[in-house]
Amino acid sequence: MVPLNDTAPAVPIFPAPSRVAIFRALQLGDMLCAVPALRALRAAWPQAYITLIGLPWATQFVERFSSLVDELVVFPGAPGFPEQQESEAGLPSFFAAMRRRRFDLAIQMHGSGGPANAIVGQLGARACAGFIEPHEAPAPGLLAWPDALPEPRRYLALVRALGLPAADDTLWFPLTAQDRAEYAALEALHGIEPERLVLLHPGAQLPSRRWPAARFAEVADALSEQGWQIAITGTSHEANITAAVLGAMTAPALHLAGATSLGGLAALVSHARLVVCNDTGISHLAAAMCTPSTVIASGSDTRRWAPLDHALHH
Repeated sequence: MVPLNDTAPAVPIFPAPSRVAIFRALQLGDMLCAVPALRALRAAWPQAYITLIGLPWATQFVERFSSLVDELVVFPGAPGFPEQQESEAGLPSFFAAMRRRRFDLAIQMHGSGGPANAIVGQLGARACAGFIEPHEAPAPGLLAWPDALPEPRRYLALVRALGLPAADDTLWFPLTAQDRAEYAALEALHGIEPERLVLLHPGAQLPSRRWPAARFAEVADALSEQGWQIAITGTSHEANITAAVLGAMTAPALHLAGATSLGGLAALVSHARLVVCNDTGISHLAAAMCTPSTVIASGSDTRRWAPLDHALHH
């Protein structure tokens, strides 16, 4: 393995790899924050075959970002990774399959270190890169976790430590013709008026991240009184949350929970004048679409997760 630091050398610290594994088994917002680093890796290594080791839902991510990532391998889960069942049952066959791929480089982009480094270390790659936490012993190929940096810039720092240029920290979410068609159908069906559209997104994966529905309803009523058209968004699994907001409102609103695919939601966000949401994936969609947002952070680390443009996103 190759020792890293956050000062980029004049040339890459090893030849361009042919096969790269990236471990990041996380949800939508986390993946969007990694897009700047993935973009920098692809620009530096255009011929590399890049495998994302991630969650099952990331099939959608790889399809959309096929210019950056070539395939998804589903991580089977392990103790210490709460996004999936915390079981070791699938690890032996997973590691055996990964070793057969003979990766030139495995990059730990899952987090600050600890169990994630143990996973990456067993992939059998010729070289590894990633992070360590302050209490962990230094090891070749690992960069001290840059705790003061926002999430997208942490992984750009890792790319720079590999000796590669990495400066563009803007998020990106490409829309397809199907996404735009889905939005057009939604607009026609619900009478959406994009010039005065405000989206309220009261859901979040963690209950601790959810601002009370009654508070969202108060905000929605106040915005409606000012002449804005309110639409409540969310997944079909969040219909009880979105319905609670709608039920607490006195003003009318469009109820769009479960009415869009991920791409359709992104297209909807791109047409809105404002997004009001919890600190969750749609916050990063708004950043990628350059749509103004107000994000309610209920105990989350705003230094790490807040959108980078503080003028556009509050």
